[in-house]
Amino acid sequence: MINTIEATNPRNAILGNVIAKTQETKAALREQTDNFEALLLKTLLDEAMPKADTLFGEGAGSEIYRSLYHEALSGALAGGFGYSELLYNSLADAIKEK
Repeated sequence: MINTIEATNPRNAILGNVIAKTQETKAALREQTDNFEALLLKTLLDEAMPKADTLFGEGAGSEIYRSLYHEALSGALAGGFGYSELLYNSLADAIKEK
């Protein structure tokens, strides 16, 4: 009976929608900051790893394979270096102020 009363209360329904949208916004923000960190890591890997290595050889597709490898590696590492967390906290604070 209590669940029915709370569900029919318009104020609770609006509050539930706001909370759901806030959680969606936080999840979307977290995803974007992780993607940004992955981009930074890919750029770092592209510059830091040697161009001539034996892993990919010297064939026509070696640059493509190297790029795909760096992209997969940076995606796996994203979220663990701290850039994403720092950026997320900064942007979340900026959103709260508005």
